[in-house]
Amino acid sequence: WDITKLKTGQKWTTYALYTVLDIYSRYVVGWMVADREDAELAKDLIQATCRQQGILPAQLTLHADNGSPMKAKTFSQLLVDLGIQESHSRPYTSDDNPFSEAQFRTMKYHATYPAAFGTLDDTRIWLQAFFRGYNYDHYHSALNLLTPASVHDGAASVIQIQRQSVLADAFDRHPERFSQGLPNVKG
Repeated sequence: WDITKLKTGQKWTTYALYTVLDIYSRYVVGWMVADREDAELAKDLIQATCRQQGILPAQLTLHADNGSPMKAKTFSQLLVDLGIQESHSRPYTSDDNPFSEAQFRTMKYHATYPAAFGTLDDTRIWLQAFFRGYNYDHYHSALNLLTPASVHDGAASVIQIQRQSVLADAFDRHPERFSQGLPNVKG
């Protein structure tokens, strides 16, 4: 999980976007935006995300960088209470959380990303649409062009079987187009 700042139209003012990302599927399982970084807000997000995703004690390792909300005592105590193992980046290494950083980059380079966000409500509306698209419509190169939702929900194997069937049909009809033989869908 990680936090990034979002520019607003007001000078010296940013919003804090908190996201929780499943590393395996790249699915954004939880997020919230607030007017500040705060350990209590982070605690609420992690607790709500675990509840929503059905995470049981001792089932999760949560990786974070070394920001103050990530290392706060109240937040660390919550992780202990929930049976979540902590994992932190190396000290003074700003890019040691590559999955979250890549997701933030995808968001900030999105065609509809605003130059500055308006109200918190407007920001939430934009983020809700973005995360829906990211999870369900974004074909992720690191996931063999599957969507994060299809991997997270377990539909990836069915999709891979369908893709292999299409390739086999194409190979049967026009084997001359495939100089390397029958192609395989990478799994």
